[in-house]
Amino acid sequence: MSRIGNNPIAIPEGVTIDVKDNVITVIGTLGELTQEYSGVEIKIEDGQAWVTRPSDSKEHKAKHGLYRSLVLNMVEGVSKGWTKELELVGVGYRATHQGQKLDLALGFSHNIVIDVAPEVKVETTSVKGKNPTIKLSSFDKQLVGQVAAKIRGFRKPEPYKGKGIKFVGEQLRRKAGKSA
Repeated sequence: MSRIGNNPIAIPEGVTIDVKDNVITVIGTLGELTQEYSGVEIKIEDGQAWVTRPSDSKEHKAKHGLYRSLVLNMVEGVSKGWTKELELVGVGYRATHQGQKLDLALGFSHNIVIDVAPEVKVETTSVKGKNPTIKLSSFDKQLVGQVAAKIRGFRKPEPYKGKGIKFVGEQLRRKAGKSA
């Protein structure tokens, strides 16, 4: 029995869900998302969406909770949105943005300039005495996570001093230095 898959998805005001030919479309104030699905049925009743599976086979059980979570993320995304914050820890590490171009100075011989997808809104803040931060926000959870992971991949936090790009609130495993 899937505990996640059996829960209903509450549809907030201003959000419409359309199900046709194994494609679910969620439209809200922030945007529109579509997702193909298979192996489950999605029904909309009384302001709630229900995901059901036709049998108790292993494949149907796996997809039951998966698609319920994907639909919930789509509904929350088009109504509230998703944000990820990254923190640059290190001397001389800087981040600036010009429109959808993000310019990162991470201690390499050159700056890294990346074009961020138009669906993702980028904000950078640099306050004296604090580490620079990058805030990514969008209605698509998967896209925000992918962009954040790509940025973090340029300079992952190292375990000795903690220098690098990390998520705000992320706990790093630190190692002891060389004992002389």
